[in-house]
Parts: sequence; structure tokens; C-alpha cells
Amino acid sequence: MNGRRFSARKLAQSLRSGRSRLRKRLSDYRFYAYLAVLGPGMIAANAGNDASGIATYSSVGAEFGYTLMWAFIPMVFALIIVQEMCVRMGVVTGQGLADLIREQFGVRWTALIMLALLIANTGVIISEFVGIAQASELFGIPRFVTIPITAGLIWWLVVRGNAKRVERVFLVMSLVFLTYIASAYLSQPDWSAVGEGFVRPKLSGESNYLFMIMALIGTTITPFMQVFVQSSVVEKQMDEEDLPLVRADVIVGSVFALAIAAFIVISAGATLHANGVFAIDSAATAAEAFEPVAGTYAKYLFAVGLFGAAMLAMGVLPLATAYSLSEALGFEKGLSRSFREAPIFIGIFTTLIVVGAVVALIPGIPQITLLLFTQAVNGLLLPIILIAVVKLSSNAEIMGKHANKPAFKIAAWTLTAIIATLSVGLIARTIADIFAK
Repeated sequence: MNGRRFSARKLAQSLRSGRSRLRKRLSDYRFYAYLAVLGPGMIAANAGNDASGIATYSSVGAEFGYTLMWAFIPMVFALIIVQEMCVRMGVVTGQGLADLIREQFGVRWTALIMLALLIANTGVIISEFVGIAQASELFGIPRFVTIPITAGLIWWLVVRGNAKRVERVFLVMSLVFLTYIASAYLSQPDWSAVGEGFVRPKLSGESNYLFMIMALIGTTITPFMQVFVQSSVVEKQMDEEDLPLVRADVIVGSVFALAIAAFIVISAGATLHANGVFAIDSAATAAEAFEPVAGTYAKYLFAVGLFGAAMLAMGVLPLATAYSLSEALGFEKGLSRSFREAPIFIGIFTTLIVVGAVVALIPGIPQITLLLFTQAVNGLLLPIILIAVVKLSSNAEIMGKHANKPAFKIAAWTLTAIIATLSVGLIARTIADIFAK
């Protein structure tokens, strides 16, 4: 009898141990499955933290300290909603955003949207090269050395590489944003004031305050990000079973990217705002201002982050533009295609790299005016893109059972209306600033 009890006890222990091992294996499988899918959401969200984005976040911290930290909470949800719709469309339809826009809204609308996207992205690509030049000059390396080298490296990576290699390199580039966490800690901020900025909004009706909120949203959710993330998901040939993991990628990428943006604001608030520097004209100026307050290491960490951010965006922006134009025109596209297979796709990418590098080498290029202009174009284009995204992802004929549910649809349209309203205000302010210069 005792032997039977002992055997039953051993059997129960064995079953529990087996279940534990099975759960561990399933957990490991899910983790490795996520790593395999990880990429589009993380890369697209981090590409938004480009040279102009870093300049915007630094300006927010310099002018307002920590009082706009609360804005990052709704922005996380907004970015997740928009990116999720795009990756869901990519997985379900197997088509890029420009493909779907052309099919559903016609060639004329597509041509207009693609023209605006081309103009805006070209301007931002130039600004990324300028950001690389400014970051390298902080280390004493002239732009005439760094711009040709970095342009050649990005071109070689994309044209001579394949989709998996490009994605891995872009993910590694994303790690450079961790320098902003270190930079924030070296700046020794008042963490209680930072926390208060998150949970106790100090709202204001001042034009500069409202403009900075608009600029934050415009920097965080940009048209090229939606094009890139959807095309990347399509290129990875994911199916509907991958949707939970793709959504996880979007959520993790969005949270990580906006956490980094928050650390940039904290860094600027602790060093610039706290010492009476309320205005800057570029991310490089912010980095230089760090040295007397937070030390040389903080300055160089900020500069390394700027360089890496510009490099990542310099790769993603031309790719997003090449994807969208090739899709809109019905040409072959993809990172795994050779020049013979996709001459238009690779030709567009190459042309944008060359134009961006050549223009950025021109001495005294007015970066701020260029950024203001591209910001205005992006502000005009973003509501149009968002309307298209919401309409397409809500269309049951296209999306089937994966179309937006009623509650999600209400949230998406509300978000689009808010962003459209803010974009109009951003455009008006930007145009006024352009004519004021």
C-alpha cells in the first residue's frame, strides 16, 4: 500500500515537473518567435527619433523643462494605434500602404500623396545628413569626410544586402538610443519634478506651448513611418498567425521609442532649462550646451545618439520613399531584389541618398528653414494618410474579420480628428515662422 502511495506521489511530481518544463519550452518558443518577428515596429518607431526629432525634444526640454512630460503618455497610445492598423493591413492583405491607396482611392489621389511624400522625405533626408555632419563635427571630424562615407555605407548595406541583414543592422543601430538614458542620468535631473511632469499636467494656452505639443505629435507620428512599417511586414511575408507577435513588436517599439524621447526631454530640461538656456537651433547645439553643466561625457553621449539616430533615419527614409513610389507606380520592389529585378526601387533609393549627401555638403545650408518647410508638408500630409489608413483598415471587404472593431474605429477616428486639427495649427505656425525669417 505504501509502495502504491509512493508511486502515485512520484507520478504526480513527474507530471508537475513535465508541465513546468512544457511551460518553459512554450515560453522560450514565444520569446524566440518574438525575436524572429521583431523588427518593423521597433525600427519604424525609432526612426521617428531622427535628427529633427531630437532637436524638437531638446527644444521642448529647454523651453518648458519637464512640464510637457505628460504628453508622452497619450502619444504612446496614439502611435500604437496607428502602427497597429498598418501592420495589420500588411499581414492580412500582403500589400503595402501605397498599393492599397492606389487600388481603393485611384491614381490621382495616389499621385498627389506620393508627390507630397517625396518632397517631405527628401527634405528630411537632407536634414539627416546635416545631423550626421553636426554630430561628427562635435568630435572634430569634418562633414566632407563623414557624409560621403556614411552615404556609401548605407547605400552598400541596402543595395548589396538582403532584407534580413538590413533589418538586423537597423535593429543594432536602434541600440544607440540607450546613450540618451545615460545622458539623462549624467544630467542629474530632479526626478520628483520629472514624475510630477508626467502625472500633473500644467496646461497653458500660450501659442508656444500649443506649438510644442503639435511639434511633438508631428515628430512622433510621421507619414514615412506608416509606409515603412507596412511594407516591411509585407516583405517579411507574415501571415495572420503572426498578428499577436507583430502587435507585440509595435507595442514594444512604440514604448521604447517614446521612452527615449522622454529621456531626451529630461536631459535638456536638467541641463538647458535649469541653467537659463531656453532656446536652441539644433540637436548639435543642445549637445554642446551639455558640456559645461553635465560634463564632456554627457555631451559626447548625446552626440553619439544624434549620429546613430541620423544614420538609422537616413536608411529608413529613402527606403520608405522607394517602397511607396514603387508600390504606387506598380513596379517591383524589395530589399532582396537585384537592380535588374527592381531598377525603379533601387534607383529611387540611390537618387535620394545622392541628393541628400550632395545638398548637405553645401556650406551654410539653412537647416532650420528646411525643417520648418518639411514639417509643414508632413503636417499637411499626415491627416490625409491617417484618413486613408483608418478607412482601409475598417473596410471589411479588404480586411475581413480583422477589420477595425467599433470601439477601435471610434478611437482611431477621434485620434485622426485631433491630429488633423493640430496639424492645421502646426502648418499655420510653421508658415508664419518661414515668412518671419
